[in-house]
Amino acid sequence: MIRVELPSHLRTLARVTGEVQLEVPAPVTQRSILDALEAKYPTLCGTIRDHATKQRRPFIRFFACSEDFSHESIDAPVPDPVARGVEPFLVVGAIAGG
Repeated sequence: MIRVELPSHLRTLARVTGEVQLEVPAPVTQRSILDALEAKYPTLCGTIRDHATKQRRPFIRFFACSEDFSHESIDAPVPDPVARGVEPFLVVGAIAGG
């Protein structure tokens, strides 16, 4: 089981509390995690990735094992602790301002 932590507004939209657990087939990548997340919680479609291009939305970041994976290849394997469910895959809403 893959563990995914969502920001508060996406948890509200998906009607979940706490982290989400997903069955994700190997190899576990950002794409396979997001595909499984959107399949289980269709209300999240288009909130994390663009509907048409499937590109990450600008103010969303992905973290795994305390590292920012937002600019890594979406098809690169996630770190082993995330793939084994030991560490969560974090979807974080970025903050901008001036």
